[in-house]
Amino acid sequence: MKRLTMSKKRKLNNIALVFMNLPIMLLILTPLLYTLSISIMPPSEIYKNTLIPSSISFDNYVRAFTNPAYSFSKYIQNSFVVSISVMLGQMLTCSLAAFSFSFLDFKGKNILFLLVLSTMMVPGEATIIANYLSISKWGWRNSYQALIVPYLTSAMGIFLLRQHYLAFPKELREASRIDGCSNLRFLNSIVFPLSKPALGALGAYVFLNTWNQYMWPLLVTDSDAYRTVQVGISMLYDIDAEALGLMMAGVIIVIVPSLSIFVFMQKQLINGLMAGAVKG
Repeated sequence: MKRLTMSKKRKLNNIALVFMNLPIMLLILTPLLYTLSISIMPPSEIYKNTLIPSSISFDNYVRAFTNPAYSFSKYIQNSFVVSISVMLGQMLTCSLAAFSFSFLDFKGKNILFLLVLSTMMVPGEATIIANYLSISKWGWRNSYQALIVPYLTSAMGIFLLRQHYLAFPKELREASRIDGCSNLRFLNSIVFPLSKPALGALGAYVFLNTWNQYMWPLLVTDSDAYRTVQVGISMLYDIDAEALGLMMAGVIIVIVPSLSIFVFMQKQLINGLMAGAVKG
């Protein structure tokens, strides 16, 4: 009887939590649902303050990819190339740096790590002019290098992976040394396979940040060959200020990768960010 009552109480608590979270969920989803509604709404109804379209039209999505005035599909391709390149680059460089700070002993390690962490307190706006001048001096404007190279590493990624690596038992590294395992082999054969949650969380975080960048791609690109999708959305509105539905369709298209990552990698993101949080 006690077990039955406890299970009933848990079910009632779960139901109560669902009903309590429904208003919050609706409040959060309302802007997204309204954007979706405008994107599939006929142009004649957009400025009539109606929330639900009388008929569904996907013309705005077709126009987003077929309009010859801009290359929206090229913008999406550029964003994927840049985001994936930065993601893989940070996973590699941050792993190597975090491995050094976690498993290697050298003079000034703690001071150097504090210097790396201190860069997290410097806002990006404070360095964007210096980065732009460097990119221009090297002749990298309107190139993938300008969009990728400045973001190939990050202090946050190094900190996240270091905290995860510190949770590894020291005996594991000592045993590998006895067997003659080199640092790179230990990193590739043992550390990487055991760090999939942390690496997945870092990869998802970096991909989303890079995908949503606007200011830096706007500064270093001025041709359709290298513009990213966030800049492309603003161009949809600049080309035709009356085409609100077209711009909303572009917003929905851009949101799909971000939502997909949150939906399908939610557990991995949480586990990766929490891994090693109590150690170090």
